[in-house]
Amino acid sequence: MEDGAGGTLRVRVPAKINLHLAVGPRRSDGFHDIVSVLQTISLYDTLRVHRNDDAHAAHPSARRHMRVALTLDGDEEAAGVPADASNLVLVAARRLMDHLGIGMDEDEDGDESGPWSRLHLTKRIPVAAGMAGGSADAAAALVGLNRLWGADLTIGALCDIAATVGSDVPFCVAGGTGLATGTGTSVARVLTRGTTHWVVGIDHAPLSTADVYAAFDRLEPPVPTGPDQVLHALRMGDLDGLAAALHNELEPAAIALRPELAERREAMLRAGALAAIVSGSGPTLLGLARDAIHARRLAAELEGHFDAVEVAAAPAGGPEILPGRAA
Repeated sequence: MEDGAGGTLRVRVPAKINLHLAVGPRRSDGFHDIVSVLQTISLYDTLRVHRNDDAHAAHPSARRHMRVALTLDGDEEAAGVPADASNLVLVAARRLMDHLGIGMDEDEDGDESGPWSRLHLTKRIPVAAGMAGGSADAAAALVGLNRLWGADLTIGALCDIAATVGSDVPFCVAGGTGLATGTGTSVARVLTRGTTHWVVGIDHAPLSTADVYAAFDRLEPPVPTGPDQVLHALRMGDLDGLAAALHNELEPAAIALRPELAERREAMLRAGALAAIVSGSGPTLLGLARDAIHARRLAAELEGHFDAVEVAAAPAGGPEILPGRAA
């Protein structure tokens, strides 16, 4: 395995939204089968990845002793972002190391001056908000370390590794627009035309995905609905058709746990959004706008209803390696 280009790089990775989310009954393994149309949206986290390049660490034979460490910006750990081995960034790094046959065992002692890859996460995607922030960060780790370590794995190979990390991670590696099935790890590319504009209503109090799925299991099962209308609207660039077809079967469960979401969704509609929907498991709300100007106007009207309001566009591509060394 050859060295990657340089010792430091940054990866900018977008959040995810669900334009259609159908959820099957709980399986014996505790998971649910889903059918979901996913898009990336221009709300980004940034992961800075640095490999120390002293003589010992740079030698290819030393890579079997590679270790990884994660740090966070500001008060993110206090806000519910772990910096320990449970963070999906480090889970993804370890899965990539296992695939490449490099890296030390978790309990193996090593020389502190030996080879390290240090990752620093700057978050803008809200935490536990139904926008796959943790999965996006894991995707950034896979893409960044693949480049940093000169592994030259294809996107397909990275997606295979991503599937062992979490349900949304393969989509976040590929980015763009996709149709996810099974537990979410099987993703097919979807053709789209044009760009959509959104106002994103953020609630800083997180909502556990597991709790939302548990609430879903207690509710009456929804009438099965397929993704065809959403897929057709995306293919044709039909904004009004997309507004009519947006669908999220986790929304009633999220509202059952966080009733104020219903009023906030109505506030988006009263302000003039073409449609409003809970993002994934929530509590983020998405309002579809006619264009970028309309999105900014909606955001200004909705500021008092949310902890924060963002304007974003979709699709936003996948993880992007940025030039320069600044964090």
